[in-house]
Formats: sequence, C-alpha cells, structure tokens
Amino acid sequence: MSGYVPLEMRRQIREHYGGCCAYCRSAEDLTVSIFEIEHIEPRAAGGLTKFENLCFACPTCNRYKADRLMAEDPQSRAAVKPFHPQRDRWEDHFGWSVDSAEILALTPCGRAKIELLRMNRSQLVRVRRLWVEMGEHPPTFRTF
Repeated sequence: MSGYVPLEMRRQIREHYGGCCAYCRSAEDLTVSIFEIEHIEPRAAGGLTKFENLCFACPTCNRYKADRLMAEDPQSRAAVKPFHPQRDRWEDHFGWSVDSAEILALTPCGRAKIELLRMNRSQLVRVRRLWVEMGEHPPTFRTF
C-alpha cells in the first residue's frame, strides 16, 4: 500500500484517538493546527500504510518523531523501543502531573518519548494549564 491514507481511514484514525494527539494528548479542536496521520513505523523503514501502523499526531510531535525507530532513555542512556500508540497503552507509560499540565514518565519508554518529542515544551505546558481552567484537559478517552 502506498503512503496515501484514504479519507475514510483518516476519519477512523482521528476517531480512534478521540481527536487528540496519540503522543502529547493535545486536542486538535483546542488548537489552531491541523493534525496529521502519522506512520508509527516510518515508511522509509518499511512501515505500511495500514490502520495498525497509523496514529493521529499533532504537527510538532510528528516533526520531532520524524523517522526514528528507537529512542534513548535519558536516565539510563539505554536504547529503548519507543512507545507505539497502536500496541501500547498510553496510561502504562505516561501519567499527568497533579495540575495535569505536564506529562510524567512511568517507564523508560515513557521517559524516552517525552524527551524525544519534547512533550513538556514550555508553550504546551502553559496552554495545558489554560485548557485545565476551561475544563477541557486532560482528555478522558482511552484508546484501548
């Protein structure tokens, strides 16, 4: 299958992730960005354009992830297999800070992904605080 993702599959992927980025959990409807359908295992590395290899991602997380297949745990400096949104439960690797503004790592995989994608970049933490005040964050959906 080519890299083209049919419109109906795009709709299904967006719905599967509740309209939120599979990584940082930002809601597309609360941003001015158009989110992307991302190949979890990059096409350049043989990743296929099929539902099990696609996720909904904000442009920033998608850009930082790029074509990477592995990540480094910033604590141990060991290479770890990165979080796979279609196979792994977000809640097993990540949690929210008390004020729900920052994503906390629960595993080496979580630490690696938070650092790689800069999931707690200052601008995003600030806007999450606003979303919390609005009653729009954190998202309550679960993908599995």
